[in-house]
Amino acid sequence: MNDADVAKQIQQMVRFINQEAEEKANEILVSAEEEFNIEKLQLVEAEKKKIRQEYERKEKQVQVRKKIEYSMQLNASRIKVLQAQDDVVNSMKDVAGKDLLNVSQHHHQYKHLLKDLIVQSLLRLKEPSVLLRCRKDDYHLVESVLHSAKEEYAEKANVYPPEIIVDQDVYLPPAPHHHNAHVSFCSGGVVLASRDGKIVFENSLDARLDVVFRKKLPEASTLRKALLSIVELVTLMLSWLLIADPQGASWSGCLME
Repeated sequence: MNDADVAKQIQQMVRFINQEAEEKANEILVSAEEEFNIEKLQLVEAEKKKIRQEYERKEKQVQVRKKIEYSMQLNASRIKVLQAQDDVVNSMKDVAGKDLLNVSQHHHQYKHLLKDLIVQSLLRLKEPSVLLRCRKDDYHLVESVLHSAKEEYAEKANVYPPEIIVDQDVYLPPAPHHHNAHVSFCSGGVVLASRDGKIVFENSLDARLDVVFRKKLPEASTLRKALLSIVELVTLMLSWLLIADPQGASWSGCLME
């Protein structure tokens, strides 16, 4: 083999090596580009996921704020309804209390009422001897009906007429006056108690008025629930639009003073 053949063979080997190197370099470039694209895609998806999660978090915060605002509005509406209902009940009671003052002005009718109140109290106490208190202004009216009240009670209860002692040392408070409205008062009626003072039966006009209003509380509660249902319905609609874009007397266990 001469020098020309050797040189030719060396050139062929060089070309082969260069071709192999170029092919290997291309493979490395293609592989690197694929890995880069894959990693870039993964990074992009990861960032998209973070953005979606952040958006969902903020959206939940908005929904929570809307629910809180809705709840606050609903509670405020409930308080207004309850306050309005209480104002109406108290206003009605005040009006009725003022009307009670007129009862004692009609002496003939009030005299019969006092007798009936005494008889009713005796029937509830069923004591052979009782202590009676009344207003000082009603003392003579009470004295005038005591006998008939005892006889009526004895007939109804089938017992002997009881002993009734009218307390002349301590009277029930007088009728209220405009210039002294905060002092305790009594619109009329009587209070009876056992002689030992352990059982007290309040049968004053004011006590009977309190009993009537206590009995009417369930009806007031029903009205309150109906009003609240209306408020809840209206508030819910507003929120949806926002999101879409005993026998008439009272017992007391206290001692009479």
